[in-house]
Amino acid sequence: MSLTPQWLDELRARTTLSTLIGRTVKLQKAGREYRACCPFHQEKSPSFYVNDEKGFYHCFGCSAHGDAIKFLTEAQGLPFMDAVKELAATAGMEVPANDPRSAERQARAMGLHDAVAAAATWFTAQLATPEAAHARAYMAKRGVTPAQAQAFGFGYAPDARNRLKTALAEYGVPMLVEAGLLIQVEDKDPYDRFRGRLIIPIRDQRGRPIAFGGRILGDGEPKYLNSPETPLFDKGRTLFNIDRAGAAARKADRVVVVEGYMDVVALDRAGMGEAVAPLGTALTESQLERLWKMADTPILCFDGDSAGQKAAARAAVRALPLVQPGRTLRFATLPAGQDPDDLLANGGRAALNAVLDKAESLAARLWSLEEKAAPLDTPEARAGLRRRLADHAATIADRDVREQYQADFRERFDALFQRSSGQFNQRNGAPSARGTWKPGRGFIAPPRPVTDRARAIGNDGVTQMVVAAILSGVLRHPAVLHAHAEALAALPIHDRRLGAIRDAMLEAAFDSRALESGGLALILMKGGHEAVSGELIRTNGLAFSFLRGNADPDRAVRDLGAVIEAVVERAELEAALDRATDRFKANPDDEAAFAEQLRLGAARNAAAEALATLVADQDGLGN
Repeated sequence: MSLTPQWLDELRARTTLSTLIGRTVKLQKAGREYRACCPFHQEKSPSFYVNDEKGFYHCFGCSAHGDAIKFLTEAQGLPFMDAVKELAATAGMEVPANDPRSAERQARAMGLHDAVAAAATWFTAQLATPEAAHARAYMAKRGVTPAQAQAFGFGYAPDARNRLKTALAEYGVPMLVEAGLLIQVEDKDPYDRFRGRLIIPIRDQRGRPIAFGGRILGDGEPKYLNSPETPLFDKGRTLFNIDRAGAAARKADRVVVVEGYMDVVALDRAGMGEAVAPLGTALTESQLERLWKMADTPILCFDGDSAGQKAAARAAVRALPLVQPGRTLRFATLPAGQDPDDLLANGGRAALNAVLDKAESLAARLWSLEEKAAPLDTPEARAGLRRRLADHAATIADRDVREQYQADFRERFDALFQRSSGQFNQRNGAPSARGTWKPGRGFIAPPRPVTDRARAIGNDGVTQMVVAAILSGVLRHPAVLHAHAEALAALPIHDRRLGAIRDAMLEAAFDSRALESGGLALILMKGGHEAVSGELIRTNGLAFSFLRGNADPDRAVRDLGAVIEAVVERAELEAALDRATDRFKANPDDEAAFAEQLRLGAARNAAAEALATLVADQDGLGN
């Protein structure tokens, strides 16, 4: 079989080298690269580096150097074709078949590159002709300098049907059609695709023109016309200006994604050459992977109008399953109705940098989108917000990152609704000697001192006694099922009987009878859980409000929800801390793992104290 240089370049571009090597070598982040102890020779301190952006590895100890294919052949001993097939399978590429036509296809691909390059040269020459005066005037109006016009390869397509076809006749009509330069319609002669437009070449990572974008000059639609997909051009895997932005992104330590060609040109004119743009479509997974090879945290800076913000929202949702530790997105919001060109014209580079510096995180953007999606004035609406956030977090493939998003969303949710619950003194919002003021409820007594028993429960996490109390509370107040179903499902229960009760309760949540007085207990009894459910009702070792017959129903439901969430948070933090501790034990030199262990330990202790305080407050109700 014949593997063309173009096909192998695409295979390397679709392969994230650190992911490949990380399967067998423990890599550590080191700035824009990864480092490890070299797999090719014995060493105690790491001198082996992996650079995703450049697509190679290098060892400063033994001089081992290569790309993804070479790593598989030398580190794992695979034959060349086996290595290629393994990488192609992961990248979703089909290895060219071993047939006599492969050489012909290779020659045709080379011919397509030649044809597109010839078209780019011809378009550039036309820009200097008298009939392109209005194109040059448009460029001057948009601030495109002669140096930029040359660097980006601007050109002009005359408003005629056969000028390009005639100029490139030596390549033949079939090749020009395949390259996307001519349009062929049944029963009609092929004609030039681009006519009466300012032409902007689209180049691959090696700087070769592979397609074109054409901007109309005057009235008409579409405003921008791109080449169709061809053997050279896959718009979902290409970014405009990717050939020039790589070096600038390394220097600036960032890459900025804008909406269109002229936005990229505007940023370049302001000395910000690290900008790229998708090609008329929403950002794809392949484009995101290419962006992450340029910078760990690309900044999306789309227009401030509704369409631009919707595009940013789609990108946020699409990126979420792919984020990893240290690999994410940020979102810069332009003033309403402005694009980067407008902002630069009015305030210069400083104004745009100010917007980029304030770019919000992916988690913050998702929170903002969902919080504003609908009014939050009912319990059902607030539950809907929680569910949407939980669904977003659940799509994240990396477990550690997923847990961090779950914790972040929970903290934002709790902070929002605790802040809106009015826990302030009537006069100045400060707790008074009489307690804390809550509208409609008066002064609430200060928290009670944490007893030894309460602190022991907080430190031990989920105990049989607390789980039994929670399930007893759910039996009495089944309304809590809907608002806290996710947390109940995550409640770690080690007792098989109690676990079966919990699962039956969650199933019953979809039955309207469960919300009626005694309805949930009746459903459990019919499901064969009569003995255990009766035991729950009779047995509780804690004086929680939701276990008391004379408690205010609203207070009981609120307290029950708080205890459920506190227990689950405590358990999740404990599990995350155990994993962080294991990672640190495996590599005591990993500073990031040590810092994460400390952070999770502090969070676990705070959650334990919060749970202990809840237990102490609830115990006081029975005194």
